Amino acid sequence: MADRYLSFTATAPGRFLTRRLGLPQPAALRRWSPEQPCLPGDLLHLTAGETAVRDLAPVLARTGLPPADPAARPADAGGNAAVVLDATGVHDVDSLAEVHAALHPVVRSVAASGRIVVLGSPLEAGADHHRAAAQQALEGFARSLGKEIGRGRTVNLLRLTDAAAAESTLRFLLSPRSAYVSGQVITVTAEASGAPADWSLPLAGRTALVTGGARGIGEAVARTLARDGARVVVLDVPQAEDDARRVAGRLGGSALALDITAADAGERIAAELPDGIDVLIHNAGITRDRRLVNMSAERWSSVLDVNLASVLRTTDALLAKGTLRRGGRIVATASIAGLAGNAGQTNYGASKAGIAGLVRSLAPRALAEHGVTVNAVAPGFIETKMTAAVPLFIREAGRRMNSLAQGGLPVDVAETTAWLAHPASGAVNGQVVRVCGQSLLGA
Repeated sequence: MADRYLSFTATAPGRFLTRRLGLPQPAALRRWSPEQPCLPGDLLHLTAGETAVRDLAPVLARTGLPPADPAARPADAGGNAAVVLDATGVHDVDSLAEVHAALHPVVRSVAASGRIVVLGSPLEAGADHHRAAAQQALEGFARSLGKEIGRGRTVNLLRLTDAAAAESTLRFLLSPRSAYVSGQVITVTAEASGAPADWSLPLAGRTALVTGGARGIGEAVARTLARDGARVVVLDVPQAEDDARRVAGRLGGSALALDITAADAGERIAAELPDGIDVLIHNAGITRDRRLVNMSAERWSSVLDVNLASVLRTTDALLAKGTLRRGGRIVATASIAGLAGNAGQTNYGASKAGIAGLVRSLAPRALAEHGVTVNAVAPGFIETKMTAAVPLFIREAGRRMNSLAQGGLPVDVAETTAWLAHPASGAVNGQVVRVCGQSLLGA
């Protein structure tokens, strides 16, 4: 369903009226397309603190954004596509002033739909508490700036120690692919990941299985992974087999009709794909909303079975059988309902919070034992057939209650999933990344 309010605010009367009334003023987001693969403008690289990330400049140069002259620092809007502030050397409260000094003069120079990426150091238990306090302060700073910057611009914090290991993440955050990702804190390790032969086709030669891939977000994920070169297997319930075959046929992949909640689903997938897979996308999910006092046991158990239990069983089976090859990627679908809660969704919220727990617990072990990373995306309000059926006022509240003041699109979840599935994203592990436009609900 079209967002008429977004269209209205793009007109002169709409801008005037919403400004006078203090209403949200969403800006049309710039998303990736073959014709516009990069953000227009320069990349301004700044530093705060005593030290900086080694070899960062050549990695930034490969993002496709030309470097800006730090001495120029235009005060007017529209000069820079992105600003990267290296604050890894911020070590105490006094050095936090350098963050303000670096960004205060240039915030207005960031173009509409531009990016600010703050680089910080990973938080380590037992580290100097002054340094830890200063580095933790960067989270509150980045999230607050994201809520005030407006015009479709995003702000994220990336914690890293090695520039090369973070290249796929920097490319993602500094591109139109991350249009609906803001206010996020992402940690990358120094885990080595080989660069793909072709960054435009990073999944060439790899096989990806997408559950619930016949429609909606799952279809967008399948389409995006195929665009990146993957051979896609579209899995959905037998009732959706025709849709699954249609999607798979259009993408040059294959379809698999299977009830993912079956006790032997993992074994059947392994039998159908004897050559193994490289990417496992857990997207299948259902809702059965009711307040707890009105929720039957069947509504509770059906949601937990599809959204969580099937993910656990299938993942365990495919890892045990070696179906997911070394260097593989698991990306599960959580939700902001699982992180912040939502009235009428105790079952759904429990299942999606469970996904976050699965990711954080399994990630280090899966990497150590199987060479596989485990991450999750947590969508917020995404424009789908399901949200189009939501009552008008609730739908409008869902659209506006984020820093970008609009709903996301299925492709926003798909682009984030594709980044996590990237062969060069091996340093990203155990992360739950919200695709919510920085929802005002929850942390």
